[in-house]
Amino acid sequence: MSLKNDIEMVKEELSSEEKFFEKAVITEKFVKKYKNVMIGSVVAVVLFVVSSITYSSMQDARIADTNSVLLELKAGQDSQATLARLESLSPELYDAWRYSQAITNKNIAELEKLQSSKAAFIGDFSSYEVAQSTADIKKLDAYAEKQNAVYADLATVQTAVILMNNKEIDKAHAKLKMINVDSPLAQIATALMHYGVK
Repeated sequence: MSLKNDIEMVKEELSSEEKFFEKAVITEKFVKKYKNVMIGSVVAVVLFVVSSITYSSMQDARIADTNSVLLELKAGQDSQATLARLESLSPELYDAWRYSQAITNKNIAELEKLQSSKAAFIGDFSSYEVAQSTADIKKLDAYAEKQNAVYADLATVQTAVILMNNKEIDKAHAKLKMINVDSPLAQIATALMHYGVK
């Protein structure tokens, strides 16, 4: 009986070894067939990780450089070289700096240049500032009619006030009626219509 058991055990071991070798051969064939794809995938993942880390560190360095330039400008070191460095590091931030300086110094010529800025809101704010500082009804109307103008209602109210000062009350009331009831300036428009010059 024991010999029979031994023979069965040997058969089972040979069968399991045979299965192991069969799987090893299949695995070896798979690796040979897709070796280049696997190597390429590993290389691609490594390159992606390295490029992400490099890009992130370059962005961090750029932000640090931009912050140091802004600190220099804030400290009063607004030389042409410093401004040129800021422009090369961040054109949008450069336009924002120019806008803040133009507002501070009431520099209309600089604001007119900034009307074509690509920086978020700088072009829009500059257009509004130019229109309201010159108290030009045509410029205020043109600004108020622009799509997505941030200060459209305020420009309309200013136009109405200018018209009231020019004794053109009916035109002023027509302008004030254009302001939406949901606007934060709706109450001011209503007050100007009721308590303003009639």
